[in-house]
Amino acid sequence: MTDTTVKKVHAPDSPKGEMGQTYLVSGKRISMRLWERENAGNSKPESVREYETVGYVIDGRAELELEGQTIRLEPGDSWLVPAGARHTYRILEPFTAVEATAPPSQVHGRDEPRGADWPERL
Repeated sequence: MTDTTVKKVHAPDSPKGEMGQTYLVSGKRISMRLWERENAGNSKPESVREYETVGYVIDGRAELELEGQTIRLEPGDSWLVPAGARHTYRILEPFTAVEATAPPSQVHGRDEPRGADWPERL
């Protein structure tokens, strides 16, 4: 049976995650989230996730450290963090971005913080 459900999510009414993200619409294989006005100087601990992330910078600047490489992110840039890649972000100036994760990050504990020593389970 095909799921033909139409979903609409209004960001101001969406749930917030423990890392500061706003959860947007989610399907069975992909989800979106919003990082809005993340403070400069904020650094995320190095982590490994079992989902793939693509993102787009709306405003601000950040650095993404990914498997030993540093990538500067500015408005109009998009990025990819492959599943299983060790990475961290450092916010350089108030940062707003939208991300999509596949599979959805917020189900089955996938969005729980995990350190760099977390084993790959892909």
